[in-house]
Amino acid sequence: MAKQNKPNYWWSLFSMKCPRCRRGPMYTNNNPWLLKKTFKMPDKCPECGQPYELEVGFWYGTAYVSYAVTVAFCVATFVAWWVLIGMSTTDNRFFWWMGINGVLLVLLQPWFMRLSRVIYLYFFVKYDENYKVTKVKTFDYNTEDFYKKEEPQK
Repeated sequence: MAKQNKPNYWWSLFSMKCPRCRRGPMYTNNNPWLLKKTFKMPDKCPECGQPYELEVGFWYGTAYVSYAVTVAFCVATFVAWWVLIGMSTTDNRFFWWMGINGVLLVLLQPWFMRLSRVIYLYFFVKYDENYKVTKVKTFDYNTEDFYKKEEPQK
């Protein structure tokens, strides 16, 4: 059996591929600006079968990742503005940066939200070059079965 090439980590992350196989798409539609379908995801990776939602309420943690991504974006645009245009207290350059940065944040927010989900899942699921023969990553319980279990009687 010929060994497959390992997909690049950063390319897989930014093209929003499954973290386990780095081949299957995480979203059913590639366009994040179709707002009704921004979060439309298959339950599992079509390539390796990795479930994307590892537990009930799994995606709530993406709020922290989204915050970090947007802060990093703001810092990057501030540094780029400072280096390329400069900052001054005698004119309105700082306010121009704030306005342009705000508009960019609003326009890029659907992509940032998707990217935050991908980054968050990449924290928990690692690349597996033998993904075709190994078990998928799960937490200690199945999402469907967790609430169906009865408490032990004393």
